[in-house]
Amino acid sequence: MVFSGTVATDFMKLGKIPDRKKEQYIDFAGTDFYSMRENLIAYVKAVYPLDYQNFSESDLGVMLLELVSYMGAVLSLKGDMLANENYLRTVKTRNNLQKLLELIGVDMRGPLAAGANARLTCTTEPVEENFPLTYTPENRVFAISSKEDGAPVNYSLYKIQNNAIQNISSANASFQLEGSEADDDLSSVFTNVALLEGSLALQQGTFDTLEANKRVVLTNSPIIDGSVQVMVTTSNGDDPANGAYQQVDRLYAASGATDKIFQVINDDDYAGTVLFGDGALGISPPAGSDFSILYRVGGGTRGNIGAGNINVQTTAAANNIPNTLIFTTENNTPATGGQPAETVEHAKKYAPYTFKRQDRVVTLEDFIAIGNSFRSKQGTVGKTTAAVRDAYSSGNIIDVYTLEKLDNLHLQKASTTFKKELLEEIEPKKMLTDEVVIVDGLIRTLDIVVTIRIDRELDTFQAQVEQEVANVIVNHFNTDNADFGRPFLPAELTREIFRLPNVRYATVDNLPDITNVEFNEIIQLNNFTINTVLI
Repeated sequence: MVFSGTVATDFMKLGKIPDRKKEQYIDFAGTDFYSMRENLIAYVKAVYPLDYQNFSESDLGVMLLELVSYMGAVLSLKGDMLANENYLRTVKTRNNLQKLLELIGVDMRGPLAAGANARLTCTTEPVEENFPLTYTPENRVFAISSKEDGAPVNYSLYKIQNNAIQNISSANASFQLEGSEADDDLSSVFTNVALLEGSLALQQGTFDTLEANKRVVLTNSPIIDGSVQVMVTTSNGDDPANGAYQQVDRLYAASGATDKIFQVINDDDYAGTVLFGDGALGISPPAGSDFSILYRVGGGTRGNIGAGNINVQTTAAANNIPNTLIFTTENNTPATGGQPAETVEHAKKYAPYTFKRQDRVVTLEDFIAIGNSFRSKQGTVGKTTAAVRDAYSSGNIIDVYTLEKLDNLHLQKASTTFKKELLEEIEPKKMLTDEVVIVDGLIRTLDIVVTIRIDRELDTFQAQVEQEVANVIVNHFNTDNADFGRPFLPAELTREIFRLPNVRYATVDNLPDITNVEFNEIIQLNNFTINTVLI
Protein backbone atom coordinates (compact mmCIF):
# COMPACT_ATOMS: atom_id res chain seq x y z
CA MET A 1 0.00 0.00 0.00
CA VAL A 2 1.31 3.46 -0.95
CA PHE A 3 0.50 6.45 1.26
CA SER A 4 1.91 9.84 2.10
CA GLY A 5 1.96 12.10 5.19
CA THR A 6 3.30 11.77 8.70
CA VAL A 7 3.59 8.45 10.49
CA ALA A 8 0.93 9.41 13.02
CA THR A 9 -1.46 10.51 10.24
CA ASP A 10 -0.88 7.33 8.26
CA PHE A 11 -1.57 5.09 11.28
CA MET A 12 -4.81 6.91 11.95
CA LYS A 13 -5.83 6.49 8.32
CA LEU A 14 -5.47 2.74 8.80
CA GLY A 15 -7.36 2.81 12.08
CA LYS A 16 -4.24 1.71 13.94
CA ILE A 17 -1.94 3.25 16.56
CA PRO A 18 1.41 1.92 17.74
CA ASP A 19 1.28 -0.78 20.41
CA ARG A 20 3.44 1.30 22.71
CA LYS A 21 0.66 3.90 22.86
CA LYS A 22 -2.18 1.46 23.43
CA GLU A 23 -1.40 1.09 27.13
CA GLN A 24 -2.52 4.63 27.89
CA TYR A 25 -6.07 3.62 27.02
CA ILE A 26 -6.18 0.70 29.50
CA ASP A 27 -7.86 1.33 32.86
CA PHE A 28 -6.61 -1.26 35.36
CA ALA A 29 -8.79 0.04 38.20
CA GLY A 30 -12.23 -0.86 36.84
CA THR A 31 -12.87 -4.50 37.73
CA ASP A 32 -16.68 -4.68 37.78
CA PHE A 33 -18.74 -5.64 34.73
CA TYR A 34 -19.98 -2.17 33.77
CA SER A 35 -16.58 -0.53 34.22
CA MET A 36 -14.96 -3.22 32.09
CA ARG A 37 -17.64 -2.83 29.40
CA GLU A 38 -17.25 0.93 29.19
CA ASN A 39 -13.46 0.71 29.29
CA LEU A 40 -13.42 -1.84 26.47
CA ILE A 41 -15.71 0.30 24.32
CA ALA A 42 -13.52 3.35 24.98
CA TYR A 43 -10.45 1.29 24.11
CA VAL A 44 -11.94 0.15 20.79
CA LYS A 45 -12.99 3.71 19.92
CA ALA A 46 -9.47 5.00 20.64
CA VAL A 47 -7.43 2.19 19.10
CA TYR A 48 -9.67 1.27 16.15
CA PRO A 49 -11.51 4.50 15.32
CA LEU A 50 -12.00 3.71 11.65
CA ASP A 51 -12.39 -0.05 11.83
CA TYR A 52 -15.30 -0.23 14.21
CA GLN A 53 -17.96 2.38 14.82
CA ASN A 54 -21.21 0.51 15.63
CA PHE A 55 -21.73 0.38 19.42
CA SER A 56 -25.43 -0.38 19.63
CA GLU A 57 -26.38 -3.01 22.23
CA SER A 58 -27.66 -5.40 19.55
CA ASP A 59 -24.37 -5.42 17.66
CA LEU A 60 -22.39 -8.66 17.60
CA GLY A 61 -19.17 -6.86 18.47
CA VAL A 62 -20.71 -5.27 21.57
CA MET A 63 -22.03 -8.68 22.60
CA LEU A 64 -18.47 -10.05 22.43
CA LEU A 65 -17.20 -7.12 24.49
CA GLU A 66 -19.89 -7.80 27.11
CA LEU A 67 -18.96 -11.49 27.26
CA VAL A 68 -15.32 -10.54 27.81
CA SER A 69 -16.42 -8.04 30.48
CA TYR A 70 -18.51 -10.70 32.19
CA MET A 71 -15.65 -13.18 32.30
CA GLY A 72 -13.27 -10.49 33.50
CA ALA A 73 -15.62 -9.47 36.32
CA VAL A 74 -16.09 -13.10 37.43
CA LEU A 75 -12.34 -13.73 37.45
CA SER A 76 -11.71 -10.48 39.29
CA LEU A 77 -14.30 -11.37 41.92
CA LYS A 78 -12.81 -14.86 42.26
CA GLY A 79 -9.34 -13.40 42.71
CA ASP A 80 -10.55 -10.97 45.36
CA MET A 81 -12.40 -13.74 47.17
CA LEU A 82 -9.38 -16.03 47.17
CA ALA A 83 -7.25 -13.24 48.56
CA ASN A 84 -9.80 -12.38 51.27
CA GLU A 85 -10.19 -16.02 52.30
CA ASN A 86 -6.52 -16.14 53.28
CA TYR A 87 -6.90 -13.68 56.16
CA LEU A 88 -8.76 -14.04 59.43
CA ARG A 89 -10.26 -10.54 59.29
CA THR A 90 -11.79 -10.96 55.82
CA VAL A 91 -12.55 -14.71 55.54
CA LYS A 92 -16.25 -15.52 55.05
CA THR A 93 -16.59 -19.30 54.57
CA ARG A 94 -16.54 -21.78 57.45
CA ASN A 95 -14.26 -24.28 55.69
CA ASN A 96 -11.54 -21.71 55.02
CA LEU A 97 -11.88 -20.22 58.49
CA GLN A 98 -11.38 -23.67 60.03
CA LYS A 99 -8.18 -24.09 58.00
CA LEU A 100 -6.88 -20.71 59.21
CA LEU A 101 -7.72 -21.50 62.83
CA GLU A 102 -5.92 -24.83 62.62
CA LEU A 103 -2.73 -22.83 62.14
CA ILE A 104 -3.12 -21.44 65.67
CA GLY A 105 -4.44 -24.68 67.18
CA VAL A 106 -8.08 -23.59 67.48
CA ASP A 107 -11.16 -25.59 66.46
CA MET A 108 -14.59 -24.23 65.64
CA ARG A 109 -17.36 -25.58 67.87
CA GLY A 110 -20.03 -27.67 66.18
CA PRO A 111 -23.68 -27.99 67.25
CA LEU A 112 -24.17 -28.94 70.91
CA ALA A 113 -27.04 -31.04 72.20
CA ALA A 114 -29.27 -30.31 75.17
CA GLY A 115 -29.22 -32.80 78.01
CA ALA A 116 -31.34 -33.54 81.08
CA ASN A 117 -31.39 -35.95 83.97
CA ALA A 118 -34.10 -38.57 83.61
CA ARG A 119 -36.12 -40.91 85.72
CA LEU A 120 -37.22 -44.40 84.66
CA THR A 121 -40.19 -45.81 86.55
CA CYS A 122 -41.06 -49.47 86.16
CA THR A 123 -44.84 -49.71 86.51
CA THR A 124 -45.19 -53.50 86.34
CA GLU A 125 -44.63 -56.17 89.00
CA PRO A 126 -41.99 -55.50 91.66
CA VAL A 127 -38.73 -57.02 90.52
CA GLU A 128 -36.42 -56.32 93.46
CA GLU A 129 -35.06 -59.88 93.44
CA ASN A 130 -33.72 -59.30 89.94
CA PHE A 131 -31.79 -56.11 90.69
CA PRO A 132 -29.70 -54.80 89.12
CA LEU A 133 -31.77 -54.97 85.94
CA THR A 134 -30.20 -55.23 82.51
CA TYR A 135 -32.35 -52.82 80.54
CA THR A 136 -32.86 -53.44 76.80
CA PRO A 137 -35.10 -50.72 75.31
CA GLU A 138 -37.24 -51.47 72.30
CA ASN A 139 -36.77 -47.83 71.40
CA ARG A 140 -34.45 -45.45 73.22
CA VAL A 141 -35.51 -42.41 71.16
CA PHE A 142 -38.38 -40.13 72.22
CA ALA A 143 -39.80 -37.36 70.03
CA ILE A 144 -41.70 -34.26 71.12
CA SER A 145 -42.62 -31.05 69.34
CA SER A 146 -40.11 -28.22 69.52
CA LYS A 147 -41.43 -25.03 71.07
CA GLU A 148 -39.33 -23.02 68.61
CA ASP A 149 -40.75 -24.30 65.33
CA GLY A 150 -43.20 -27.10 66.15
CA ALA A 151 -41.09 -29.68 64.30
CA PRO A 152 -40.21 -32.97 66.05
CA VAL A 153 -37.12 -32.98 68.21
CA ASN A 154 -35.62 -36.29 69.35
CA TYR A 155 -34.09 -37.28 72.69
CA SER A 156 -32.17 -40.49 73.30
CA LEU A 157 -31.79 -42.36 76.60
CA TYR A 158 -28.31 -42.98 77.99
CA LYS A 159 -26.82 -44.45 81.14
CA ILE A 160 -24.92 -42.28 83.62
CA GLN A 161 -21.88 -43.92 85.16
CA ASN A 162 -19.25 -42.12 87.25
CA ASN A 163 -21.01 -38.83 86.53
CA ALA A 164 -20.49 -39.25 82.78
CA ILE A 165 -22.68 -40.25 79.84
CA GLN A 166 -21.82 -43.73 78.59
CA ASN A 167 -21.27 -44.28 74.90
CA ILE A 168 -23.41 -46.94 73.26
CA SER A 169 -22.62 -49.42 70.53
CA SER A 170 -26.05 -49.58 68.87
CA ALA A 171 -29.51 -48.05 68.95
CA ASN A 172 -30.88 -50.93 71.07
CA ALA A 173 -27.82 -51.45 73.27
CA SER A 174 -28.51 -52.79 76.76
CA PHE A 175 -27.30 -51.23 79.99
CA GLN A 176 -27.68 -51.92 83.68
CA LEU A 177 -30.16 -49.97 85.79
CA GLU A 178 -28.75 -49.13 89.19
CA GLY A 179 -29.71 -47.20 92.28
CA SER A 180 -33.30 -48.42 92.22
CA GLU A 181 -35.67 -47.80 95.04
CA ALA A 182 -39.03 -49.42 95.82
CA ASP A 183 -42.06 -47.18 95.64
CA ASP A 184 -45.01 -48.64 97.59
CA ASP A 185 -44.10 -52.06 96.20
CA LEU A 186 -45.81 -51.07 92.98
CA SER A 187 -42.99 -49.58 90.99
CA SER A 188 -39.26 -49.22 90.90
CA VAL A 189 -37.54 -45.92 90.17
CA PHE A 190 -34.15 -45.61 88.48
CA THR A 191 -32.24 -42.36 88.21
CA ASN A 192 -28.89 -43.36 86.70
CA VAL A 193 -30.07 -42.31 83.25
CA ALA A 194 -30.05 -39.15 81.15
CA LEU A 195 -31.75 -37.84 78.02
CA LEU A 196 -29.68 -36.21 75.27
CA GLU A 197 -31.18 -34.39 72.33
CA GLY A 198 -30.40 -35.81 68.91
CA SER A 199 -31.13 -38.76 66.64
CA LEU A 200 -28.84 -41.76 66.41
CA ALA A 201 -27.31 -42.57 63.02
CA LEU A 202 -25.34 -45.68 62.13
CA GLN A 203 -23.13 -45.99 59.08
CA GLN A 204 -21.37 -49.24 58.18
CA GLY A 205 -19.19 -50.39 55.32
CA THR A 206 -15.90 -51.87 54.16
CA PHE A 207 -12.71 -50.06 53.26
CA ASP A 208 -12.11 -50.92 49.61
CA THR A 209 -9.16 -48.65 48.90
CA LEU A 210 -5.42 -48.90 49.51
CA GLU A 211 -4.95 -45.16 50.02
CA ALA A 212 -3.32 -44.19 53.31
CA ASN A 213 -5.71 -41.51 54.60
CA LYS A 214 -9.02 -43.36 54.33
CA ARG A 215 -12.14 -41.30 54.73
CA VAL A 216 -15.84 -41.91 55.20
CA VAL A 217 -18.42 -39.25 54.32
CA LEU A 218 -21.23 -39.27 56.88
CA THR A 219 -24.64 -39.12 55.24
CA ASN A 220 -26.62 -37.33 57.97
CA SER A 221 -26.17 -33.81 59.34
CA PRO A 222 -25.74 -31.66 61.34
CA ILE A 223 -23.41 -33.82 63.41
CA ILE A 224 -23.44 -33.10 67.13
CA ASP A 225 -20.01 -32.09 68.31
CA GLY A 226 -18.09 -34.94 69.96
CA SER A 227 -20.73 -37.62 69.29
CA VAL A 228 -18.92 -39.73 66.67
CA GLN A 229 -17.90 -43.27 67.69
CA VAL A 230 -15.81 -45.45 65.35
CA MET A 231 -15.18 -49.19 65.44
CA VAL A 232 -12.96 -51.03 62.92
CA THR A 233 -13.07 -54.81 62.53
CA THR A 234 -10.25 -56.59 60.72
CA SER A 235 -10.05 -60.20 59.54
CA ASN A 236 -7.29 -60.78 62.07
CA GLY A 237 -8.42 -59.90 65.56
CA ASP A 238 -4.79 -59.33 66.62
CA ASP A 239 -4.30 -56.66 63.96
CA PRO A 240 -3.29 -53.36 65.66
CA ALA A 241 -5.94 -51.59 63.56
CA ASN A 242 -8.75 -53.68 65.09
CA GLY A 243 -10.98 -52.11 67.74
CA ALA A 244 -12.38 -48.77 68.84
CA TYR A 245 -10.87 -45.49 67.62
CA GLN A 246 -10.59 -42.19 69.48
CA GLN A 247 -11.45 -38.81 68.01
CA VAL A 248 -8.70 -36.16 67.98
CA ASP A 249 -8.77 -32.51 66.99
CA ARG A 250 -6.24 -33.06 64.22
CA LEU A 251 -4.28 -36.06 63.00
CA TYR A 252 -0.93 -34.31 62.78
CA ALA A 253 -0.91 -34.10 66.58
CA ALA A 254 -0.92 -37.89 66.85
CA SER A 255 1.84 -39.48 68.89
CA GLY A 256 2.69 -42.37 66.64
CA ALA A 257 1.95 -44.67 63.75
CA THR A 258 -0.06 -47.14 65.82
CA ASP A 259 -2.51 -44.69 67.38
CA LYS A 260 -6.11 -45.68 66.61
CA ILE A 261 -7.43 -42.20 66.00
CA PHE A 262 -9.65 -40.28 63.60
CA GLN A 263 -10.51 -36.69 62.81
CA VAL A 264 -13.94 -35.28 61.89
CA ILE A 265 -13.84 -32.62 59.19
CA ASN A 266 -17.02 -30.55 58.93
CA ASP A 267 -18.26 -28.54 55.97
CA ASP A 268 -20.38 -25.37 56.01
CA ASP A 269 -23.57 -27.35 56.76
CA TYR A 270 -21.84 -29.36 59.45
CA ALA A 271 -22.02 -32.53 57.45
CA GLY A 272 -18.92 -34.51 58.33
CA THR A 273 -16.15 -36.64 56.92
CA VAL A 274 -14.30 -39.11 59.15
CA LEU A 275 -10.59 -39.04 58.27
CA PHE A 276 -8.21 -41.82 59.38
CA GLY A 277 -4.44 -41.79 59.77
CA ASP A 278 -1.87 -42.46 57.07
CA GLY A 279 0.26 -45.02 58.91
CA ALA A 280 2.69 -42.39 60.19
CA LEU A 281 0.30 -40.02 61.96
CA GLY A 282 -2.29 -42.46 63.20
CA ILE A 283 -2.84 -46.03 62.06
CA SER A 284 -4.37 -46.67 58.62
CA PRO A 285 -7.08 -49.38 58.63
CA PRO A 286 -6.23 -52.08 56.07
CA ALA A 287 -8.24 -52.53 52.89
CA GLY A 288 -10.99 -55.11 53.39
CA SER A 289 -11.58 -54.20 57.05
CA ASP A 290 -15.08 -53.23 58.15
CA PHE A 291 -16.07 -49.99 59.86
CA SER A 292 -19.03 -49.05 62.02
CA ILE A 293 -19.65 -45.36 62.77
CA LEU A 294 -22.30 -44.36 65.29
CA TYR A 295 -23.08 -40.66 65.72
CA ARG A 296 -25.83 -38.25 66.73
CA VAL A 297 -27.54 -35.69 64.55
CA GLY A 298 -29.24 -32.54 65.80
CA GLY A 299 -28.14 -29.92 68.31
CA GLY A 300 -29.13 -26.31 68.76
CA THR A 301 -31.36 -24.35 71.11
CA ARG A 302 -34.56 -26.10 70.00
CA GLY A 303 -33.67 -28.99 72.32
CA ASN A 304 -33.71 -26.81 75.47
CA ILE A 305 -37.00 -27.73 77.18
CA GLY A 306 -38.50 -27.54 80.65
CA ALA A 307 -38.68 -30.33 83.22
CA GLY A 308 -41.46 -32.85 82.65
CA ASN A 309 -41.87 -32.11 78.94
CA ILE A 310 -40.86 -35.70 78.18
CA ASN A 311 -43.21 -38.17 79.81
CA VAL A 312 -43.41 -41.29 77.66
CA GLN A 313 -44.47 -44.86 78.40
CA THR A 314 -42.41 -47.56 76.69
CA THR A 315 -41.74 -51.28 76.96
CA ALA A 316 -38.41 -52.99 77.51
CA ALA A 317 -36.92 -56.38 78.13
CA ALA A 318 -34.98 -57.07 81.31
CA ASN A 319 -32.94 -59.96 82.65
CA ASN A 320 -34.69 -62.95 84.21
CA ILE A 321 -38.09 -61.36 83.64
CA PRO A 322 -40.40 -63.48 81.50
CA ASN A 323 -42.74 -60.62 80.64
CA THR A 324 -41.94 -57.37 78.91
CA LEU A 325 -41.74 -54.55 81.45
CA ILE A 326 -43.48 -51.23 81.12
CA PHE A 327 -41.44 -48.12 81.92
CA THR A 328 -42.30 -44.45 82.12
CA THR A 329 -39.49 -42.15 80.99
CA GLU A 330 -39.50 -38.55 82.27
CA ASN A 331 -36.99 -35.70 82.26
CA ASN A 332 -37.05 -34.62 85.90
CA THR A 333 -34.75 -31.65 85.18
CA PRO A 334 -34.82 -29.07 82.36
CA ALA A 335 -32.88 -29.95 79.21
CA THR A 336 -30.15 -27.33 78.82
CA GLY A 337 -26.89 -26.81 76.94
CA GLY A 338 -28.23 -26.95 73.39
CA GLN A 339 -26.27 -24.57 71.20
CA PRO A 340 -26.03 -24.03 67.44
CA ALA A 341 -22.69 -24.44 65.68
CA GLU A 342 -20.28 -21.62 66.32
CA THR A 343 -20.78 -18.87 63.78
CA VAL A 344 -18.04 -17.55 61.54
CA GLU A 345 -18.38 -14.12 63.17
CA HIS A 346 -18.01 -15.54 66.71
CA ALA A 347 -14.96 -17.62 65.80
CA LYS A 348 -13.24 -14.68 64.07
CA LYS A 349 -13.78 -12.56 67.17
CA TYR A 350 -12.90 -15.00 69.96
CA ALA A 351 -10.60 -17.65 68.46
CA PRO A 352 -7.53 -15.37 68.67
CA TYR A 353 -8.05 -15.21 72.44
CA THR A 354 -7.05 -18.85 72.70
CA PHE A 355 -3.82 -18.16 70.84
CA LYS A 356 -3.12 -14.95 72.78
CA ARG A 357 -3.18 -16.55 76.22
CA GLN A 358 -0.58 -19.20 75.28
CA ASP A 359 -1.99 -21.64 77.85
CA ARG A 360 -1.17 -19.35 80.77
CA VAL A 361 -3.27 -16.95 82.81
CA VAL A 362 -1.28 -14.00 84.10
CA THR A 363 -2.77 -10.71 82.92
CA LEU A 364 -6.40 -9.62 83.09
CA GLU A 365 -6.53 -10.07 79.32
CA ASP A 366 -5.52 -13.71 79.87
CA PHE A 367 -8.40 -14.24 82.31
CA ILE A 368 -10.85 -12.73 79.82
CA ALA A 369 -9.39 -14.79 76.99
CA ILE A 370 -9.62 -18.12 78.82
CA GLY A 371 -13.16 -17.35 79.98
CA ASN A 372 -14.41 -16.39 76.51
CA SER A 373 -12.86 -19.48 74.90
CA PHE A 374 -13.94 -21.88 77.68
CA ARG A 375 -16.51 -24.62 77.04
CA SER A 376 -17.96 -26.68 79.88
CA LYS A 377 -18.29 -30.47 79.85
CA GLN A 378 -21.99 -29.96 79.09
CA GLY A 379 -21.03 -27.94 76.03
CA THR A 380 -22.16 -24.53 77.24
CA VAL A 381 -20.14 -21.38 76.64
CA GLY A 382 -20.21 -18.00 78.28
CA LYS A 383 -19.04 -14.39 78.47
CA THR A 384 -16.29 -13.31 80.83
CA THR A 385 -14.53 -10.24 82.14
CA ALA A 386 -12.11 -9.82 85.03
CA ALA A 387 -10.93 -7.23 87.56
CA VAL A 388 -8.37 -7.06 90.34
CA ARG A 389 -10.19 -6.78 93.66
CA ASP A 390 -7.09 -6.46 95.84
CA ALA A 391 -3.43 -6.29 94.95
CA TYR A 392 -0.72 -7.29 97.41
CA SER A 393 3.01 -7.69 97.15
CA SER A 394 2.53 -11.42 97.52
CA GLY A 395 -0.25 -11.77 94.96
CA ASN A 396 -3.65 -10.61 93.73
CA ILE A 397 -7.29 -11.43 94.36
CA ILE A 398 -8.91 -11.52 90.95
CA ASP A 399 -12.65 -11.55 90.38
CA VAL A 400 -13.67 -13.33 87.17
CA TYR A 401 -17.18 -12.25 86.20
CA THR A 402 -19.03 -14.72 84.00
CA LEU A 403 -22.42 -15.39 82.46
CA GLU A 404 -23.54 -18.59 80.76
CA LYS A 405 -25.00 -18.51 77.26
CA LEU A 406 -28.54 -19.90 77.02
CA ASP A 407 -29.08 -19.20 73.32
CA ASN A 408 -28.18 -16.57 70.71
CA LEU A 409 -30.22 -13.90 72.49
CA HIS A 410 -30.06 -14.82 76.15
CA LEU A 411 -27.38 -15.03 78.79
CA GLN A 412 -28.11 -16.24 82.28
CA LYS A 413 -26.49 -16.57 85.66
CA ALA A 414 -23.87 -19.30 85.33
CA SER A 415 -24.64 -22.61 86.96
CA THR A 416 -22.57 -23.87 89.87
CA THR A 417 -21.16 -26.61 87.64
CA PHE A 418 -20.13 -24.13 84.95
CA LYS A 419 -18.33 -21.90 87.45
CA LYS A 420 -16.63 -24.90 89.06
CA GLU A 421 -15.34 -26.16 85.71
CA LEU A 422 -14.16 -22.68 84.71
CA LEU A 423 -12.21 -22.36 87.95
CA GLU A 424 -10.68 -25.81 87.37
CA GLU A 425 -9.60 -24.62 83.91
CA ILE A 426 -7.96 -21.50 85.32
CA GLU A 427 -6.28 -22.88 88.44
CA PRO A 428 -3.36 -24.83 86.87
CA LYS A 429 -2.52 -21.93 84.53
CA LYS A 430 -2.60 -18.94 86.90
CA MET A 431 0.19 -17.46 89.01
CA LEU A 432 0.70 -19.48 92.19
CA THR A 433 0.24 -16.40 94.36
CA ASP A 434 -3.03 -15.27 92.69
CA GLU A 435 -6.40 -16.09 94.21
CA VAL A 436 -9.24 -16.41 91.70
CA VAL A 437 -12.91 -15.98 92.58
CA ILE A 438 -15.64 -16.75 90.03
CA VAL A 439 -18.36 -14.08 90.36
CA ASP A 440 -21.76 -13.74 88.67
CA GLY A 441 -21.89 -11.12 85.97
CA LEU A 442 -24.85 -8.76 85.79
CA ILE A 443 -27.47 -8.42 83.06
CA ARG A 444 -29.16 -5.14 82.13
CA THR A 445 -32.35 -5.78 80.13
CA LEU A 446 -33.70 -3.23 77.71
CA ASP A 447 -37.12 -2.68 76.15
CA ILE A 448 -36.83 -0.98 72.77
CA VAL A 449 -39.42 1.08 70.91
CA VAL A 450 -38.37 1.70 67.28
CA THR A 451 -40.25 3.94 64.85
CA ILE A 452 -39.63 3.50 61.14
CA ARG A 453 -40.88 5.52 58.17
CA ILE A 454 -41.57 3.87 54.83
CA ASP A 455 -43.10 5.05 51.56
CA ARG A 456 -46.89 4.97 51.50
CA GLU A 457 -46.93 2.87 48.32
CA LEU A 458 -45.23 0.08 50.29
CA ASP A 459 -48.21 -0.36 52.61
CA THR A 460 -48.94 -3.83 51.19
CA PHE A 461 -45.37 -4.87 52.09
CA GLN A 462 -45.44 -3.34 55.56
CA ALA A 463 -45.31 -6.68 57.36
CA GLN A 464 -42.30 -7.77 55.30
CA VAL A 465 -40.42 -4.55 56.03
CA GLU A 466 -41.20 -4.83 59.73
CA GLN A 467 -39.87 -8.40 59.74
CA GLU A 468 -36.63 -7.20 58.12
CA VAL A 469 -36.32 -4.51 60.81
CA ALA A 470 -37.02 -7.09 63.53
CA ASN A 471 -34.22 -9.29 62.16
CA VAL A 472 -31.79 -6.36 62.33
CA ILE A 473 -32.79 -5.62 65.94
CA VAL A 474 -32.43 -9.26 67.02
CA ASN A 475 -29.05 -9.61 65.30
CA HIS A 476 -27.82 -6.38 66.91
CA PHE A 477 -28.42 -7.86 70.35
CA ASN A 478 -27.03 -11.31 69.48
CA THR A 479 -24.97 -12.62 72.39
CA ASP A 480 -21.99 -12.98 70.03
CA ASN A 481 -21.99 -9.18 69.71
CA ALA A 482 -22.42 -8.52 73.44
CA ASP A 483 -19.53 -7.56 75.69
CA PHE A 484 -19.21 -6.62 79.33
CA GLY A 485 -19.22 -2.88 79.85
CA ARG A 486 -20.35 -2.10 76.28
CA PRO A 487 -22.99 0.68 76.26
CA PHE A 488 -26.04 0.73 74.03
CA LEU A 489 -25.98 3.49 71.43
CA PRO A 490 -29.34 3.88 69.63
CA ALA A 491 -27.53 5.56 66.73
CA GLU A 492 -25.67 2.30 65.98
CA LEU A 493 -28.95 0.37 65.78
CA THR A 494 -30.76 2.97 63.69
CA ARG A 495 -27.82 3.14 61.30
CA GLU A 496 -28.15 -0.62 60.70
CA ILE A 497 -31.92 -0.31 60.20
CA PHE A 498 -31.48 2.62 57.81
CA ARG A 499 -29.33 0.42 55.54
CA LEU A 500 -32.48 -1.55 54.67
CA PRO A 501 -33.58 -0.45 51.18
CA ASN A 502 -37.21 0.29 52.07
CA VAL A 503 -36.67 2.21 55.32
CA ARG A 504 -36.58 6.00 54.93
CA TYR A 505 -35.89 6.85 58.57
CA ALA A 506 -35.61 5.12 61.93
CA THR A 507 -35.47 6.25 65.56
CA VAL A 508 -35.31 4.66 69.01
CA ASP A 509 -37.95 6.62 70.90
CA ASN A 510 -37.79 5.46 74.51
CA LEU A 511 -34.08 5.54 75.37
CA PRO A 512 -31.43 8.24 75.76
CA ASP A 513 -28.59 8.75 73.32
CA ILE A 514 -26.44 6.35 75.33
CA THR A 515 -27.22 3.68 77.93
CA ASN A 516 -24.10 3.08 80.00
CA VAL A 517 -23.43 -0.06 82.02
CA GLU A 518 -20.91 -1.08 84.62
CA PHE A 519 -17.76 -2.98 83.62
CA ASN A 520 -19.29 -6.26 84.92
CA GLU A 521 -22.65 -5.75 83.23
CA ILE A 522 -23.97 -6.86 79.82
CA ILE A 523 -26.93 -5.37 77.97
CA GLN A 524 -29.57 -7.85 76.84
CA LEU A 525 -32.73 -7.27 74.81
CA ASN A 526 -35.97 -7.99 76.64
CA ASN A 527 -38.76 -6.83 74.31
CA PHE A 528 -39.02 -4.57 71.30
CA THR A 529 -41.85 -2.75 69.55
CA ILE A 530 -41.83 -1.49 65.95
CA ASN A 531 -44.06 1.46 65.04
CA THR A 532 -44.45 2.09 61.30
CA VAL A 533 -45.31 5.47 59.79
CA LEU A 534 -46.33 5.71 56.14
CA ILE A 535 -45.07 8.88 54.44
